[in-house]
Amino acid sequence: MVVFTRFLRQSWGGCAAAALSIALVAGGSGVALAQEGSGSDPVRPLNQASSSLSIASGQQLMAEASAAIADQNYPLAEEKLKAAKDSFNQISTYYQELAQMFVGVDTQINRSNREKALETAQLRDQASYQLALVYRSQNQASEAVPLLMEILRSQQPTRDLGQRAYQQLFELGFVDEPYNGRAAATPVEPAEPAEAVEPAAPTE
Repeated sequence: MVVFTRFLRQSWGGCAAAALSIALVAGGSGVALAQEGSGSDPVRPLNQASSSLSIASGQQLMAEASAAIADQNYPLAEEKLKAAKDSFNQISTYYQELAQMFVGVDTQINRSNREKALETAQLRDQASYQLALVYRSQNQASEAVPLLMEILRSQQPTRDLGQRAYQQLFELGFVDEPYNGRAAATPVEPAEPAEAVEPAAPTE
């Protein structure tokens, strides 16, 4: 078996851990790619904040939005929060689809992806709430109301974020009756995580 190996070092200053080795195996099944120093656990790129399809990336966008709000740079905050909301929503949708694929096939994979779908849906709703507040701070109530309604559909008024969304609707004058945080008389059936987060159990 003939093995041809080429190391690309370029601007890495000879650092062995960063050198990329490409092994072409003649007569083998294909091309083997290996990165020196990666060990037995290779880097998983979609776990990195640099990936648009990672939870870390969305959280980074929300942190940047918070910094923009602190600087009163509301256009930048709006841009970052929209991007975070869209990213979390897409990720949540994918996780929910994966969970559904493994119903009756693999319980652990189904549960894992279902939990991820719920987690990212919650983050999406948090981004939506912050975006609604940015709109309100700029006297753009007509932009805030649709977002607050999305949150209420997802969270339901029995959850903390849902209650805060309803309070915003009340303060904006969209609804006339305040809500005192009373739990629903009967549990509300949870919607799909990509659209909604499971409601909390009613309190006594």
